Amino acid sequence: MTNTIIRRVILLGAFAILSLLSVQTYWVLISYNIQEREFNRKVYQALLDASNHLSKLERFDLPQKDLIDQPYSNYYVVNLENQFSADNLEHYLQKAFAVQNLYEDFQYGMYDCSSNQMVTWKMIKYTDKEPFLVGNISHEPLPAHTKSDLNYYFGVRFPNKTANILSNMWIVVVFTILMLITVAFFIYAMFVILRQKQLSEMQRDFINNMTHEFKTPISTINISTDVFLQSGKIKEDPRLNRYAGIIKEQVLRLNTQVEKVLQLAKIERDSIELNLEEIDLAELTRSMLPSLELKVHERKGTLSLLLDAKNPMVTADKLHLTNILHNLADNAVKYTKGVPDISISLQDGPANHLVLRIIDNGIGISKEHQKRVFDKFYRVPTGNVHNIKGFGLGLFYVKKMCREHHWKLNLESQPGKGTIIEIVMPHSKRSAASSHQKDEEVLSNS
Repeated sequence: MTNTIIRRVILLGAFAILSLLSVQTYWVLISYNIQEREFNRKVYQALLDASNHLSKLERFDLPQKDLIDQPYSNYYVVNLENQFSADNLEHYLQKAFAVQNLYEDFQYGMYDCSSNQMVTWKMIKYTDKEPFLVGNISHEPLPAHTKSDLNYYFGVRFPNKTANILSNMWIVVVFTILMLITVAFFIYAMFVILRQKQLSEMQRDFINNMTHEFKTPISTINISTDVFLQSGKIKEDPRLNRYAGIIKEQVLRLNTQVEKVLQLAKIERDSIELNLEEIDLAELTRSMLPSLELKVHERKGTLSLLLDAKNPMVTADKLHLTNILHNLADNAVKYTKGVPDISISLQDGPANHLVLRIIDNGIGISKEHQKRVFDKFYRVPTGNVHNIKGFGLGLFYVKKMCREHHWKLNLESQPGKGTIIEIVMPHSKRSAASSHQKDEEVLSNS
């Protein structure tokens, strides 16, 4: 995963999370305000009903304005402007709250003008809608109202108002908690991705440095082997000459693998710059035939070419196109248990396209592994048998190059019946234009 993709994922994810948080916060505040307004409405109505009952019982008139005030969110003050009994107040408060179906714990008190403080204040708690008194309380007394001209009033405070409102919003609270968990998971996932990205870069740098370090001893061994092979004494001894040849062969093989790792590392690290040119694919395939046959003939197999394309011209990077053919031929030889029988065909496809097919009689690939054989470092599991050497980079390179060239890559395979790899590539624009011109000339002549 590139830095650009990770940066894009983080930015889009952060934007989505912030949007969800904003919407959720908005709905939580709206829901809370609705619940609070409903709570205040019930309290105001209950206090008004209790005040009316007291005024009728004590035979006094209620003030026409500023009867109920709310100094704090959970504290309500009722100005009666007349004397009243504390026992009657408690009775009518409980009755009025019950009518409003408001069974919330509350604390009440009466103002004493002589001492300028609230007195006879008590706490009423509810259990299954049944009130019970929790005696006189000696801590957290109700505050007196800031208006000094008030003489006869009482106050009611709901200490658990916020908690009770939130309990009525339990669905919103649950969804908010789930969303916060999702946000935490996203942040954790981003942390893991960045950590894995860092480890991947460290691993890639280690592999690059290691392969670069291998280059010097490989070159030294290669030069030393050439000296051995040119020595007259080595040539006179068949056994030593054979061993020197084996060393030379294995050094070249090791150098090829190191070069492949370095090349893939460069492809992943940098943007690929293709050196595109007009290529006659049929001619290129014929020129590669001796080197391709060398690998096949080592296994006493056969390699056949079927180059029937009338227009074999394509626009491609010659180096990478050559590497693709070599990688596919190598796999066709390696993954054949018996004598390899490999066929390379080149045919004209529909809509000005060219179809390149590499067909073998190898061991084949089961459907469950076909989608992953083009992944980097992936190799079809063979248990404890490791008779086929490789790093799982060949087909990854082929897929990468086909994607860069905008070619279509197809794979057909059955276990025990071989594999067909097909690359569909467009004709070069110049050759397609000339072919179209020739067709028009033929039609005009006819």
